[in-house]
Amino acid sequence: MAQNGDSPEQLTLLRETVRRSRTKAPAGITSALPVARIAVDVSLPHLDRPFDYLVPDDLADAAQPGARVKVRFAGKDLDGFVLERLESSDHDGKLAHIRKVVSPEQVLTPEVADLCRAVADRYAGVLSDVTRLAVPPRHAKVEAEPLKCTQPIQPVVSTSVSEWSPYPLAPGFLDALRRSEAPRAIWTAVPGADWAMGFAQAAAVCASAGRGALLLAPDARDLERLAAACSEVLGPDGYVTLSADLGPTARYRAFLAALRGCTRVVIGTRAAAFAPVTDLGLVALWDDGDDSYAEPRAPYPHAREVLLLRAYRQKCAFLLGGFARSAETAALLESGWAGELIADRAVIRAAAPSVHIAGESDTELARDPGARAARLPHRAFEIAREGLRSGPVLVQVPRAGYLPSLVCQTCRAPSRCSTCGGTLRRTGGSGPASCSVCGRPAADHRCPECGDTRMRAAVVGARRTAEELGRAFPGFLIRTSGGDNMLDTVSDQPALIVTTPGAEPVASGGYSAALLLDTWLLLARPDLRAPEEAVRRWFNAAALVRPAREGGTVIMVGEPSATPLQAVVRWSPEGFATRELSERRTARLAPAAKLAELTGPTEAVADFLGRLRQLMDPQAGLEILGPVALDDETSRAVARTPRASGSTLARTLKEAQAARTTKKLPGSVRIQIDPVHFG
Repeated sequence: MAQNGDSPEQLTLLRETVRRSRTKAPAGITSALPVARIAVDVSLPHLDRPFDYLVPDDLADAAQPGARVKVRFAGKDLDGFVLERLESSDHDGKLAHIRKVVSPEQVLTPEVADLCRAVADRYAGVLSDVTRLAVPPRHAKVEAEPLKCTQPIQPVVSTSVSEWSPYPLAPGFLDALRRSEAPRAIWTAVPGADWAMGFAQAAAVCASAGRGALLLAPDARDLERLAAACSEVLGPDGYVTLSADLGPTARYRAFLAALRGCTRVVIGTRAAAFAPVTDLGLVALWDDGDDSYAEPRAPYPHAREVLLLRAYRQKCAFLLGGFARSAETAALLESGWAGELIADRAVIRAAAPSVHIAGESDTELARDPGARAARLPHRAFEIAREGLRSGPVLVQVPRAGYLPSLVCQTCRAPSRCSTCGGTLRRTGGSGPASCSVCGRPAADHRCPECGDTRMRAAVVGARRTAEELGRAFPGFLIRTSGGDNMLDTVSDQPALIVTTPGAEPVASGGYSAALLLDTWLLLARPDLRAPEEAVRRWFNAAALVRPAREGGTVIMVGEPSATPLQAVVRWSPEGFATRELSERRTARLAPAAKLAELTGPTEAVADFLGRLRQLMDPQAGLEILGPVALDDETSRAVARTPRASGSTLARTLKEAQAARTTKKLPGSVRIQIDPVHFG
C-alpha cells in the first residue's frame, strides 16, 4: 500500500507491480507449429491481411487450419479463421496469443479460403466480407449431432444420359467428366429441355468417377426442380441442398454434411457457390443472366464469376446452361475458354414453338389496322382461343398489380400524390386511386398541369389483365402467378395462366400457346442489360410452350422490327448474345471493358477519384465517367479500363479505399465492380 512519503518513482513501480499481479500468466506455447496465421474478421481495407498469433499448448490440437478462433485485435476480442500453422513468424514484434478456439470444426477449407481471397481481389473487397458469405454462422447443437456417415455415400447413379442426346458434342463432355478431366462448356438447351435432369445426369457421371459436383439454380422454385431430378438420378441420399432459404439450423447442417464428405453432390442457390465440396470435379450453373445470382452484400460477387474462379483454381469442370445467353457467356465462347454444347438447327426447329409478332405482315395489318398499337390485338385473342381448345395458355405481363401507374386522361402527365409526390395507382376495380408510397387515397386528385380530374392507366398490371381476359373468355379458369402467389406447376387442362416474368409455372405437357404482352415495357427500362434481360425472359417463357408440330404458338405484342423480338422469332439466343457483345465492345461497356461503379457522399467520391487517378498505373487506360449527382448529398461515378487491366483497376480501387480508411476520412464510398444493373 502506498505511503504518504513515497516518491513518484516508487508510486509508478508500485502500480506496475499491482498491475502485473492482476494479470494472468499466459499459458505455455506449443512446440509443434507454434504460430497460427489468422484471417481476423476486420472489414477495413488497410487491415485486409492475415495476422500471426501464438498457439497456447492447451489449444494446439483444436487450432487447426479452418477452425474458428477468438483473438485480441485493437483492444477487442474478434472472430477469425486459422489459415495455416507455421514454425515461425516474419513479424518482428511480440505476438499475441489465441484467446479461444470457438470450434475445432475446420469449416474454412484451404480450397475455399483460396477462393475467398481470389473473390475479394476480383471485386476490390476484403477477405472477411467474403468469408461471411462462404461460411454460415455456427450452430453448436448441429456440430454436436452424431455424424450420419463415415464415408461419402455412393449415389444411385442412373446410366441414362438421354437429356444430352440432342447435342452432338455432349458425349465428349461427359466422357471427359468420367475421366476426371476438366472440360468447360456453355450449354444452350433446346426448347422444352429438362435442364434439371441434364444437370443431375452430369453430376451423376462426375460422382461415378469418385468426384464431387456443385449445381446452382437461380431461385427456390428452380432449386425444387433440380432437387426432384437429383432424387430421381442420384437417390434421396445422393445429394444435399444448401440454400439460405433453409434457415440457419438446416443450412448449417447441410453445410457440415458437405464439409464432412457425407455427399459428393451439393445443389443450391447463390449461397452454395462457396460450398466445401470434397474433391470437386464439376461446377454448374443454370441461367446465369438471372439477377438473383448477384450478391447484394459487399463485395457484391456474382455466382457465375465465383464458379469461374473456382473452376480455374481447383481445376474442375465447368458447365453453364440456359435457354438464352448472356453477353458474358458469349465472351467466354469468343475467348475460347469454354466450348459450346448446342443442338443442330433442325433439332432446334423441331423442338421450338411457332413464334410470331402481332402485326408482322401486311395481310394482318389490313385485317386489323390496330394490331401493332393494341395491347391485345385480334390475333392474340385468336391464338388464345385456339390454344384453350387443347390445354393451358400462358400470358406474360411485365408488371404486377392492377393499374400500377396512372397518368392524366388529357395531357398524359404522371399522376402523383399531393402529399408525398409518389405515383398514384389503382389496386382494384373499385374505389379511388391511392399513393404507391404513403397509401393515401386520392379521391379529389386534380392534374396540376391541365386541371383534369380524370386518370387513365399508363401500365396495366397482371391482375387487371386477368380481369380483362376473364371477361373475354367466360367459362375458362383464370389463374395468376407472381409476387406472393407463385405457382410451381399447372395441369394440362384448358386455363389462362397470367404471370409476371420469371413466375411462369411449368405446365404438364407444355403450354398450347403463350401471349407475351407489353414487350416495349421490358425494353424501355433504363438499364444497360434491358434488351438482354427481356430476351432472356421471353426465351424462358417460350421454352415452356409445346413444339410447333404439336400446335404450340407464341405471339409477341410489340414492334416487329425490334432486334430482341426478332431473335426470339428466329430462336437464335446465340446470335443475339454475339450481337450484344459486339455492341458493348463498341461502347466500351462490360463485359468488353471492366467497370466499377462508385457511389457515396459527393465530397467522399471526389476525394476517392483524386486518389484513384494518383495511384492508377498510367498504362492501364483508366477513364472516369462522371461524377453525377444522384441527390443533394450523393454522387455516382464510373471508373472504366480495358478488360485486360481489370485486375489492376480492382487492386487500385482497394488501395484508394485503404488510404481513406487509414486516415479515417468521413463518408463511405461503395465500390461495385461490373454491376448487374447499370444505366
